[in-house]
Amino acid sequence: MISTESQKDQSRQSVARRFALGTSLFYASLLGLLGTYLPFFSVWLKNIGIDAQWIGIITAMPSLSRFTVLPFVTAYAEQRNILRGAMIAMAFLTAIGFGAIGFLREPIPILIAFALLACVWTPLSPLSDGYALKGVATYGLNYGPMRLWGSASFIVGALVCGALLDFLKSDHLIWIIAATATLSAFVSLGLKPLHAPPVTAEAPRASGLLKQKLFWAVIGAHTLIQGSHGAYYGFSSIMWQGAGFSGFSIALLWSVGVIAEIAIFAISPRFTFEATTLVIIGAMSAIVRWIVTAMEPRLEVLIAVQAMHGLTFGITQVGIYTLLVRSVPHHLLASAQGYLVAFGGVVSAITVMISGVLYARFGSGMYFAMALMAAAGGIVMLVWRTRLDAHHGAGETGD
Repeated sequence: MISTESQKDQSRQSVARRFALGTSLFYASLLGLLGTYLPFFSVWLKNIGIDAQWIGIITAMPSLSRFTVLPFVTAYAEQRNILRGAMIAMAFLTAIGFGAIGFLREPIPILIAFALLACVWTPLSPLSDGYALKGVATYGLNYGPMRLWGSASFIVGALVCGALLDFLKSDHLIWIIAATATLSAFVSLGLKPLHAPPVTAEAPRASGLLKQKLFWAVIGAHTLIQGSHGAYYGFSSIMWQGAGFSGFSIALLWSVGVIAEIAIFAISPRFTFEATTLVIIGAMSAIVRWIVTAMEPRLEVLIAVQAMHGLTFGITQVGIYTLLVRSVPHHLLASAQGYLVAFGGVVSAITVMISGVLYARFGSGMYFAMALMAAAGGIVMLVWRTRLDAHHGAGETGD
């Protein structure tokens, strides 16, 4: 009997390791794509003649699709128990979409094509997180160590793309992004099936989450704090390029932030703070970061400020996801992640578009607005902190 139980335990551990490996590699490929896209897609748009306001509208499409399309995709994939298949299909469609955009040069065709691409690309992030969180719940894995490989790959993608920017014409950047997307598509084939327990007819439905006040509190804090990164994601590279920084320096600035993020994910299993405290730390750090960035400091100061990304993004995400895992039924984790990203998407879309207008008029002054957003997110978490800390129910979100 002991031998049989030991064999079962070893088999379960082996399945868990394979799941973690496949998930880590896909995170690496998916975030590697983001590492080439975020710093340099807007630079490519600018260098093919697209003006700042059109860049703001075009780059807002992924955020907008998160609110309009993403919740339906995540809910459908979870209800049909086809997370893995959906992730593979969307990864290949994403690669095709970026390749097609590379042949376009006018703002309206690019806008239309990118809007369609966003419908299959943006669901990959919450589907991946939902898939990973189900692994956390099923196999007792830690989210941070799997996710950190994505952050590491982001650095590689940004540095490689930045180095190539100094040798290639800027209008060729799109092909680096498309090639990275193609690599991610083939890596998705290595994702392992997730054998989740069957869901009974009496199990709570995803729509019930939207009736819970605590779930809305988590959404509100996440949306405002992470949404405050909108100006940074959309216009920091353009601003730094205008300040005379080289492509490699721009990639270095992005990479410093992600290195700090990796460190946070690596040590996250050892955190002893309450999840709400982590989120509040993230909000306070964002306020400081955006105010300093608005002052257009020198490269040395920017490098130090970029290291705060581990706090403004990384520690906020760890705190928010910890709240989700402990308060949402496991069979609804992908749907909960979909709602989280969806409502964050509409705020991020508005933020990026407004940032385009603010950047055109005030330049780096747009970051003061981002500091206000982060402060609002921190206030939401402070108001609901006591009830969220007291709630440790297994899979039920309180009123």
